[in-house]
Amino acid sequence: MEPKLSISQVAKACGGIYWNVAEDAVVQGVTTDSRNVNKGDIFIALSGDNFDGHDFVADTIKAGALCAVVDGDAKRFSNLPIIAVEDCRAALRDIAKLYRQQFDIPVIGITGSVGKTSTKDMIASVFSTAYNTLKTQGNFNNEVGLPLTIFQLTNDHSVVVLEMGMNNFYEISRLSNIAMPDVAVITNIGVSHIENLGSQDNILKAKLEILDGLSNDGAVVLNGDDKRLYALDGTLGYETLYYGIENPNCDIIAKDIKKTGSGSEFSVSFNGEEYKIATSAPGEHHIYNALAAILVGVRYNIPMEKIIEGIANFSPGAMRQNIIKLENYTLIEDCYNASPDSMKAGLEVLTRLAADDQATEKRTVAVLGDMLELGEFSESQHTAVGKMVFDAGIDMLITVGHEAEYIAKGARELGFGGEIYSFKDNVQLKDRVNELIKPGDYILFKGSRGMKLEEISQYIAENGGETVE
Repeated sequence: MEPKLSISQVAKACGGIYWNVAEDAVVQGVTTDSRNVNKGDIFIALSGDNFDGHDFVADTIKAGALCAVVDGDAKRFSNLPIIAVEDCRAALRDIAKLYRQQFDIPVIGITGSVGKTSTKDMIASVFSTAYNTLKTQGNFNNEVGLPLTIFQLTNDHSVVVLEMGMNNFYEISRLSNIAMPDVAVITNIGVSHIENLGSQDNILKAKLEILDGLSNDGAVVLNGDDKRLYALDGTLGYETLYYGIENPNCDIIAKDIKKTGSGSEFSVSFNGEEYKIATSAPGEHHIYNALAAILVGVRYNIPMEKIIEGIANFSPGAMRQNIIKLENYTLIEDCYNASPDSMKAGLEVLTRLAADDQATEKRTVAVLGDMLELGEFSESQHTAVGKMVFDAGIDMLITVGHEAEYIAKGARELGFGGEIYSFKDNVQLKDRVNELIKPGDYILFKGSRGMKLEEISQYIAENGGETVE
């Protein structure tokens, strides 16, 4: 941590009572992982379904922790350096907010139903051409991960780009109030987490909580092709900028789109000038990511040539449309998460990559797993993905999981002419996958994180020949 905080500052921020530690003792860092304690750290004893950080408090003190933040029965730690609080998770948020307040640098917050991680990475790639940029790593986009990202800030950083995820109301509000963003980006309003929230209008309401911590002179950057987001124009009380492809009223519009073997090329007009942009990642969704990055970059006076460079440097993270070229197959590993919108994007990438291949012996194979957290909407949304498969003209559909059988049903009902196979789980599919696929196939793996479809792609990679450099 840099700058440093004192124990008294930390305790005041989280409403804690401390003992066996000096009030002016300096905190070197904050951690929730007892295995990663460094000398001078504060250990926050979080509890979950399968663990209780309080079981490791004594070990962290022996390892050099300055003190531990505990809740519940704090008397059992009477001989240890402790800050006792009502709720350790709330304390983590409060301490992170205090630490965030030590920095006067731009904070970009990103949320949305689909594409928030790749948009975050695209924006960070643009900022990294001009500034020392901190960004959310992996899935650290929740009420534990975002505070831990904040604690990585140092005086060397010039900007921070934070992703904000949620499962229910008020979660993004709490994250926004920690991060205090200067720009809030919302990528779209889909159906992810509709099981908890009940409707897309409620999802919109939950995503708009990102404004709760937005600075008074902040800006909002929205996808203007999303009808629910565009309907907000002029209603938010902040400068609102729109990006899009279809909506001619957006502040920035992608034109002359050309699909290339590795990505896309398009042009944008801005301040009377026209610029050509190239993305190195395939799929229309990455064009939207780039447009959002352009608007945010321009707001912070990053030269267009640097913005263009940052967009060209972007590459998707692990398990996010990771394209693996093998001797016999081309695998598209997109197993991080899934929703109807991201399924459509994955199918687009699959068909496009195959279309760009001049080989005559090739097929498109979609291995699609359950989309989770759809509740009562699950059957209709999976059936809708079946229509997407039909429209895309896929050669073979393989579904994994009970809910994904509705994808197969939706495709069949429309007269899908390709082969369809459905499996209960990955184990069943592994037993047959080698007899179903053949050399030259382009194979998409797409499903919710819990389906772990990367197990199948890795199995094929291990049995399908050497990786092509």
